[in-house]
Amino acid sequence: MRDDEARYEAVTSRDARFDGEFFFAVVTTGIYCRPSCPAVTPKRVNVRFFPSAAAAQAAGFRACRRCRPDAVPGSAEWNVRADLAGRAVRLIGDGVVDREGVGGLARRLGYSPRQVQRQLTAELGAGPVALARARRAHTARVLLQTTALPVTELAFAAGFASIRQFNDTIRQIYAGTPSELRAAAGNGGAVARRTTAAAPGAGAGRPGDGFADRSAGGSADRSAPAGIPLRLAYRGPYAAAEIFDFLQLRAVPGVEEIRGTRGERTYRRTLRLTHGSGIAEVDEPAGPRRRRRPPAGLVCPAARGTDGGWLECRLRLTDLRDLSTAVQRLRRLFDLDADPYAVAERLGADPLLGPLVAERPGLRSPGAADPEELAVRTVLGGPPEHAAALVRRYGKPLDAADGGLTHLFPAPGNLTGAEVAEPVRTLCTALADGTVTLDAGADRGATERALAALPGVGPRAAAYLRMRALGDPDVGTTPGSDQEQGATAGPAAWRPWGAYALHHLWRAGLLPAGEMPIPNGTPIPNGTPRPDEGPGAGEPSGPREPSGPGEMPGAEDPSGAAEPPTYATAGRAG
Repeated sequence: MRDDEARYEAVTSRDARFDGEFFFAVVTTGIYCRPSCPAVTPKRVNVRFFPSAAAAQAAGFRACRRCRPDAVPGSAEWNVRADLAGRAVRLIGDGVVDREGVGGLARRLGYSPRQVQRQLTAELGAGPVALARARRAHTARVLLQTTALPVTELAFAAGFASIRQFNDTIRQIYAGTPSELRAAAGNGGAVARRTTAAAPGAGAGRPGDGFADRSAGGSADRSAPAGIPLRLAYRGPYAAAEIFDFLQLRAVPGVEEIRGTRGERTYRRTLRLTHGSGIAEVDEPAGPRRRRRPPAGLVCPAARGTDGGWLECRLRLTDLRDLSTAVQRLRRLFDLDADPYAVAERLGADPLLGPLVAERPGLRSPGAADPEELAVRTVLGGPPEHAAALVRRYGKPLDAADGGLTHLFPAPGNLTGAEVAEPVRTLCTALADGTVTLDAGADRGATERALAALPGVGPRAAAYLRMRALGDPDVGTTPGSDQEQGATAGPAAWRPWGAYALHHLWRAGLLPAGEMPIPNGTPIPNGTPRPDEGPGAGEPSGPREPSGPGEMPGAEDPSGAAEPPTYATAGRAG
């Protein structure tokens, strides 16, 4: 949406589809809002538009207290774009500027700091420092309203260099002191602070704090959550049951577990983070009729009908400096920044995909909470129990088991010894020495080629990792083909949402389980050697695993529901 008049129409209609795509500010009040803000629509002459919240803040506007514009889902545009700006935005969201500074960001991107500053300012109206500052401010607000952490400790946990910088930022963006912002949370904040204090390792935020063993197993207890409570916002319809099915069938014992029955499940996993470790819990959302509005001040979007919603989440971290990074990883895993409206508009026009999109609105393309972990699991192949054996031998145990969660997945550097079987050892050596990089800002094309060139990986597994580990929504299409010009159907017409097309085809059983497209655009079922590969070439089955008991097509879904098996088995090793 490039035209300001069209943007104003979206503001007038309070269209939540554009939340996060742009922001508007009111010059007479000095505040900025999301397009769906419920406040009275301002006059057009008093409205200014900004491509990012950081740009609005840099212009001197403060965040609206009614619509909380800093809590909206991220723009799907940055997931699609593979240019400098797109890669930079993803890295900033992952906390690179806070950890390594603008110089570190520039080195990762392969540009000078001046080039990165100039490009981001042109695209987003704010440079990397301002974008990182907006991210820190949002983290600080969440911590103020959901924990009892002392303000001094909280400021450094959010990434601020000094208490003065923290206080000035909060006053400028939220028009209040930290104490006033914490008090504004009301009962919701009080409940959050009590639950946080009850969870060892969640409130103190000191490296080395362990996790208490809350439960020996069983169903999830949603009445007594522990940790920092968050609401991970998404836009549009969200096919939650399908994505929880997807994760349940791939859960690696010791690192992941699913509790509860279908429709009321909780996904739990351990996280290996920069400053420490963590445990994340994400609840499968109930239907719209059972959805509750959150207490004032907590993270949420405007949830009306299919305009959006949120996933209830709890995070327990040994070091609260990892909060923003952990949230971003969960958002990528659950594909929460996707634009289902744009996907439906593109894929819905295809004669084959149109009925599938109508049948399952909001179907997402799951990413990865730990791209390196996903790469190891994909190349290892086999059922999740194979990865579990690797975890038990090489993973770092938690200080105390938490239900079925016992270990962190081993880092690549721990899987480079001679005792580690190929091709996992070769992959992990490449990841550990930087030959292959799977961070949020990696060059997707170059990384896919580097992965495919590794012995034992090959193009099919590389394409699967490009889709999930690197979050590319355009896997499954072939750019630059002669037939692409004017195409109205088929892979060329699916761009840039090919990954979503693949998930629809897998789910409907129209694409054989485990079949992944490769760079030349010709889908080849996994396990079928290509013309230039003999049976002994050593390429694994890629994202498809050998079938075992209970895993054959037609086997009963673990959730007890009769669901099409193809979506559940395609790429299951990852």
